[in-house]
Amino acid sequence: MARVSSGGAASSSMASTLKAYSIPLIMFSAAMFFQIFVIPNSFPLNHYDVLGIKTYSTVEEVAQAYEKFSSKWNSGTEVPETNNFLKIRYAYELLTDPLWKRDYDIFVIDEQISAFENVKKKYSGVSFSGINLPLLNAASSDPEDYAFNVITSNDFHSVLEKTEPLLIQRYIHLEATAPDNFLIAGKELGKGRTTFLEGVANTGMVELGDARLATYLAEKKPTGQPFFRNGLPSLVAFPPGCRTSDCLVRYEGELSVDAVTDWFATAILNLPRIPYYSKESLKLGQGFLAKSSPWKVKVIVFSRTGQRATPFLRQAAKNYWAHASLAFILWQEEDSSFWWNTFEVESAPAIVFLKDPGVKPVVYHGFFNNSWFINIMEQNKQQELPQLRSVTSMELGCDARGYSRAGYDTMTWYCVILAGRQSLELNKMREWVQEILSNAGELNGADYPQPSEPSAIARKDKRLTFTWLDGEAQKQYCFFYIHSEDSYDTCGPRRDVADVPQLFIVRYKRNATLDNLKVESRPKGIWNPFQEEDVDPASQLVARYNGSGEIPEIIKWISQIIKDGDSRDLPFFRTKTPQLVPEDGDPIWSKGAKSILHSSKGLKHRIRSIIIGIYDHLGDPRIGPMLLLGSLMSFASIWLKRSQATTHQSQSDQPSQPSNMVVLGKMEERWCYSFHLFSNNIHIDDKEKRVEDQKSQRNRRKTVSSQDRHRPTSITDMEPKDAYQMPLSDSDSD
Repeated sequence: MARVSSGGAASSSMASTLKAYSIPLIMFSAAMFFQIFVIPNSFPLNHYDVLGIKTYSTVEEVAQAYEKFSSKWNSGTEVPETNNFLKIRYAYELLTDPLWKRDYDIFVIDEQISAFENVKKKYSGVSFSGINLPLLNAASSDPEDYAFNVITSNDFHSVLEKTEPLLIQRYIHLEATAPDNFLIAGKELGKGRTTFLEGVANTGMVELGDARLATYLAEKKPTGQPFFRNGLPSLVAFPPGCRTSDCLVRYEGELSVDAVTDWFATAILNLPRIPYYSKESLKLGQGFLAKSSPWKVKVIVFSRTGQRATPFLRQAAKNYWAHASLAFILWQEEDSSFWWNTFEVESAPAIVFLKDPGVKPVVYHGFFNNSWFINIMEQNKQQELPQLRSVTSMELGCDARGYSRAGYDTMTWYCVILAGRQSLELNKMREWVQEILSNAGELNGADYPQPSEPSAIARKDKRLTFTWLDGEAQKQYCFFYIHSEDSYDTCGPRRDVADVPQLFIVRYKRNATLDNLKVESRPKGIWNPFQEEDVDPASQLVARYNGSGEIPEIIKWISQIIKDGDSRDLPFFRTKTPQLVPEDGDPIWSKGAKSILHSSKGLKHRIRSIIIGIYDHLGDPRIGPMLLLGSLMSFASIWLKRSQATTHQSQSDQPSQPSNMVVLGKMEERWCYSFHLFSNNIHIDDKEKRVEDQKSQRNRRKTVSSQDRHRPTSITDMEPKDAYQMPLSDSDSD
């Protein structure tokens, strides 16, 4: 039984020892694994090691090392294996080319590794004498068809000072880069050169020979060595406002123009995507035409390639968001007759502008660039009969707070407004007004008034504007101008089947004297911008049309109103006009689409960043020694603590001093001493006994204190506050 107990105690002691030293053991094991397995894989033999020379040897030293191998092979003293021969020959050809050697020495870029892998497959199982030399051939390219904007270290800071975002492609050198990989180099288009980022961003290219700039743009390993994670060529972008390498964004996707364009436009420029539609999804149900706002111009772009929209198209979609909606259609020959019958589109590429209902589409054929597209967008951003909205009221001159389209010097102007809910009746009356604008030109013709009429003159002078108002969406604005018993048939939500659009004209007039007086009498103070005016600066007079739907009658009525407004002394009445309600909410990119995209993929991005960080640090040769040092320090610390604990335990287990009173404590000590006196029949007087007891106790305390100086403390060392020496009674002493 004693043996079993001893064996169990030994096993328990071993388990406790292993548990105590578990952390240093784990760190030591990790250090050994890292040094034996991880480091060799992270730092394989380089091409200098293959040739048996030191790193960064010169081209002459590389050639001499290869000649030693070649002389052995030619003399027949040594017959190399095919695989070894290919490695030595590849190292020789790579390190004797100045450009390849430069890239390998600075950035450890083995740019011909793919060609070497193909050579190994080609000559697998073939004797070294049957291998055709040289193994590598420098790739050739013809850069004459490309417009290179090469950035150097000297002009890099001046490029960054520009406000536009910047996209940089890093490449090795012209001879080693295939033409298709010059993604941002401008290609020849007609008589000019252009890039796919024309008009929205600056582009540039950095050659790897500019080591200073290439190192600045490269990623850094934990050891500080620059490297290119995805190889070369590679792309980096400086977003708007970014002027250092800390905020640049690296492209990690497919090296194609379409993929790079979408990444740069979405992630860097924060531009909306323009989706593709089929002929079915364009019209049916929740298609593009159904979802687009009725006041917006529909812009349909036909493409033959199916590539995503270029950034300047997406920039235009963002800039003209309040006026137009854009869509893409992939052109297919089997649908050509459908598109011809629908929009009169003959072929792709083409652009179609769909404006008001019943208005013939505006079609443009052929290729286009940024400036041309902006021009046609500016020409066609409004419908033939534009809608009066919060974003167009000032531009149309139909706002009492502003001025006419003629400018600030015009004091009297007019706005003809067709108000009503979205209905067939409203569309019909819109066609009437569109006919006035399209067929009459400047409101003249055989059946229309001549150019000398007031309406024609006012429109020519930009003092007359035609527009329409959504009476349901802008009900307060509509009720303000049409205040009558039947106004509910025109303004506000639909109550019954009756929809009665109404036409009215507003005369705006400013008083220059009152404007000047108002400016002069306005007190100067910091709170002026926050104080709203009680009334609008321009007076308004409203006249409703109650005649027939004949176009000549409408034109005559408009002309008469303008004539009276210009010639007669009409009342100058000013009031506060209700604000127009914004029809559309803010688009997603105005709310910060970038942050929304980042939050939607935030977890995935963080996990990927952590994995990449761990992978990068695995190649740090300092980790193994650090783990080994940490394990040794941890082992020493644990051993020291355990040794001290064992020493204290052995001291506490030693026999106590001669008197048992020391072990029992102060109170028990006095009882034991009194009992000792009683057992030896010591009879003395009570007073003398107390004096002698006190003296002996003082001496004993000094002795115990000197003996127990190194003993562990105990809660009985301190004498309790209420402790006292109990006197012995006479009966006990007898």
